[in-house]
Amino acid sequence: MRTIEKIKFACAPIAWTNDDMPELGKENTFEQCISEMALAGYSGTEIGNKYPKDPAALRKYLEPRQLQVASAWFSTYLTIKPFEETKQAFIQHRDFLHAMGAKVIVVAEQGLSIQGQMDTPLFQEKPIFKDSEWGLLIHGLESLGELAHEKGMEIVYHHHMGTGIQTTEEIEYLMENTSPNKVSLLFDTGHLVFSGEDPLEIFRKYQSRIKHIHFKDIREDVAKEVKEQKDSFLTGVKKGVFTVPGDGIIDFHPIMDAIVGSGYEGWIVVEAEQDPAKANPFEYALKARKYINELIVNKLIVR
Repeated sequence: MRTIEKIKFACAPIAWTNDDMPELGKENTFEQCISEMALAGYSGTEIGNKYPKDPAALRKYLEPRQLQVASAWFSTYLTIKPFEETKQAFIQHRDFLHAMGAKVIVVAEQGLSIQGQMDTPLFQEKPIFKDSEWGLLIHGLESLGELAHEKGMEIVYHHHMGTGIQTTEEIEYLMENTSPNKVSLLFDTGHLVFSGEDPLEIFRKYQSRIKHIHFKDIREDVAKEVKEQKDSFLTGVKKGVFTVPGDGIIDFHPIMDAIVGSGYEGWIVVEAEQDPAKANPFEYALKARKYINELIVNKLIVR
């Protein structure tokens, strides 16, 4: 019988307050966010902008709620800025996460990214890296991987809508041209399906390099509208393109089966950015946790 005892489940704060669009959830406090995560049955959290940046202060909030830090997002600008600028910011970010006990660092290249541009069509104006930009990115990521190793940590690359690494081909190129010992992969179900990729194909091909997982679902009608109306990524989020596992079109049963079968050890983070005024964060976090519990029972997996 299979086991998931080395898989832990976390929740991302972006459902309570959106860091890219702070007006979404501005009324929700940090304390409410982490309390509702714990109440919904999660044992971990990623980091949002409202979280204390001092490790000792943050621990005072998380420990009574029995929450651990799974990771936190770090934006790289390796294709457009000198490496030293990214390096210094990365070291500060790395040291904070290390102090909080995290094992992986989520990184995503924001050079040329349109994900934060409210009026730029997501599918029609997606950036495409030139060879020179790929070279800067690959060298920079491997260097960051080495810096992470100084603290016994790994970087996990987050393929993301509206960036230069979004599609299957781009993920494959990154994986084929970086050292497995220096650059690992974050597997995000929602971004893959939204982009039109096959998440199972990606997971099976790179399962040995996947060190962090995000579970989010897709509302098919909204995704179709975003593409047809030439909406931006942020507009798509506001319209509700993302939702929690079990509330959209993705069948997570074969995905969970593949994850468990691979022997994955680490965090699965429910991360579904929505407008909290339309989608109550606690209710959706609870809905996702119940769905994940059903996946576990249906697969006859022992916790």
